[in-house]
Amino acid sequence: MASTSDLEQLADLELQKEDEDEEDQSGIQGCPSPLPSSTFSPDPSHPYYDVARHSIIQVSGDDNYGRKLITFSSCCLPPSHQLNHQRLLEYLKFTLDQYVEMDYILVYFHYGLRSTNKPSLKWLRDAYSEFDRKYKKNLKTLYVVHPTNFIRIVWNIFKPLISHKFGKKLTYVNYLAELRDHLNYEQLVIPPDVLRHDEKLRAAQKDGPPSSVETLPPPRPPLPTQQFGVSLQYIREKNRGAVIPPVVQQTVSYLKDKGLRTEGIFRRSARVQLVKDIQKLYNQGKHVDLDQYDMHVPAVILKAFFRELPEPLLTFRVYNQVQDLLNVETSLRVTRCKQIIESLPEHNFIVAKYLLCFLHMVSQESIVNKMGPSNLACVFGVNLVWPRHASISLTALTPINIFTEILIEHFHTVFGSRCPPGQVTP
Repeated sequence: MASTSDLEQLADLELQKEDEDEEDQSGIQGCPSPLPSSTFSPDPSHPYYDVARHSIIQVSGDDNYGRKLITFSSCCLPPSHQLNHQRLLEYLKFTLDQYVEMDYILVYFHYGLRSTNKPSLKWLRDAYSEFDRKYKKNLKTLYVVHPTNFIRIVWNIFKPLISHKFGKKLTYVNYLAELRDHLNYEQLVIPPDVLRHDEKLRAAQKDGPPSSVETLPPPRPPLPTQQFGVSLQYIREKNRGAVIPPVVQQTVSYLKDKGLRTEGIFRRSARVQLVKDIQKLYNQGKHVDLDQYDMHVPAVILKAFFRELPEPLLTFRVYNQVQDLLNVETSLRVTRCKQIIESLPEHNFIVAKYLLCFLHMVSQESIVNKMGPSNLACVFGVNLVWPRHASISLTALTPINIFTEILIEHFHTVFGSRCPPGQVTP
């Protein structure tokens, strides 16, 4: 059996070989292409600006089941002498610390790791040892995209250190298209270099999977009873003018009666297949008995409903106004949020008021459920507002969370004066 030092040497040789193969294909050793400027623009006052400016780590909103998506892109790593890898580790922990109390997903884009920019294997060992149970317990899956022999050799080096339970969370993904089966692909922040590499891999495989950017076939027409993935207007028209979608009314009513004191409500995820099965029942207009499930399941279903709307509950138009909230004086932000909310179309306003009234109720039990306005905003904000044509970057999350926190904490002030005729409260 090869010793650890032999495997380390083999890993270095394999990475050098991959460097040479890439140079042969492109003619020059590639330099990382920056991410589109719209995805990330860290403030120079950021405590980890020296690392954050490279866009190595990104938070891409939630996946289809309410779990935070965090990406690590090797192609964004600058040459090793230009980056303090200890600072990189601290920044990774700084980012994860904001989300590790809830379920989350890591997506590692391996392409672009070279002998010139790779962290040392000692750094990898230190990183793994520093990620204690706090970080590992709520990590649901680690996707390794475009794995190479280097990855498999490193895995063999670390295998004695890695628990069987953690090992089961590792999933290799050979093509970007495969990610569509697991998470909300459109939310991912994928570097241009990774997209181009994926195209090359597919071109080299005559029988490879379809392009990740290929036009998908038109979806089937929605059922008359459809609840997920259709507009609020569609649901209202198919439900005799009911302003609150049935799935929202049922889950909110159930959680209000039985779940307000559930610790960590809205933080936990549920089994993917279970969520799909329940969504299918709702879409078919069948009865769903929420008493059959754990209390976190209806909370996941409620978040999924808003996340799958074709247009966010608070509309695309509001997104830029929310992003500008950081430019508003703190003392004036509640008033500004009130103005933004009052500008919503009537139907969206009614549903938003119904939902935020409930979230305000949840926050009132925070001593027991540990979910104050700030925690609720962190898990719910990205389900209420997102941009029309881009992913939500790490910096974009801050104003969204602040905005949502104000809506929850100052619910009566923000929603109090506008009373549409169809208004409903939980």
